Amino acid sequence: GYMSVRKVVFGINEFYHLYNRGNDKRKIFLTDNDYQRFICLLYAANASEPIHLSDLHQWSSEVWEQKRSGTLVDIGAYCLMSNHFHLLVREKKEGGVTAFMQKLLTSYSLYFNLKYKRTGKLFEGPFQATHVDNDPYLQYLYVYIHLNPVKISNPDGWPDKIVQNVVATKAFLDNYTHSSYHDYIGHQRREKAILNLNAFPDYFANDIDFKKFVADWMKYNE
Repeated sequence: GYMSVRKVVFGINEFYHLYNRGNDKRKIFLTDNDYQRFICLLYAANASEPIHLSDLHQWSSEVWEQKRSGTLVDIGAYCLMSNHFHLLVREKKEGGVTAFMQKLLTSYSLYFNLKYKRTGKLFEGPFQATHVDNDPYLQYLYVYIHLNPVKISNPDGWPDKIVQNVVATKAFLDNYTHSSYHDYIGHQRREKAILNLNAFPDYFANDIDFKKFVADWMKYNE
């Protein structure tokens, strides 16, 4: 099972950085709809209720209307890239992280394999998890996760170019919608329902001061 492979033991009220990528580094998001589906699942899979296969076919906007009796984890940040994703979560109940990830990855794999008529595993083994056990590391992860897409616009010299060109970097991220960045810079959108920011320290209570955001990231990397 999942737990035997992983060295991290999950505990209630603890924070974790969760990560997985496509098998053989394959792309796991091919179209905008694929990103949207995974983002819908971040909301729908985070519930005690089972996910029904029939739901997987018709989901789009109505997923946000679904009432959830209780969530398994608190999600503080996420970012989707073409062949991998990052999540920052807090475990709420015993076994919550494992149950949530199993629902999320199984549902998305079913959707993807059905849509593209493929078989076999989509993800590279069980998801990876790191226990986030100190404040500077937690703060760094907020920044690291949200700055991940900048690798696309600056493939060489990431991260140095970010700092040289803060304006262009910010413009790029303002147009990148497959992460929780927009929910931190004050855009009102339904995806904000995925997050429970009350469960996380209030580092970025409102519109992020982007220069400071980048400076913090560099400081940690040194």
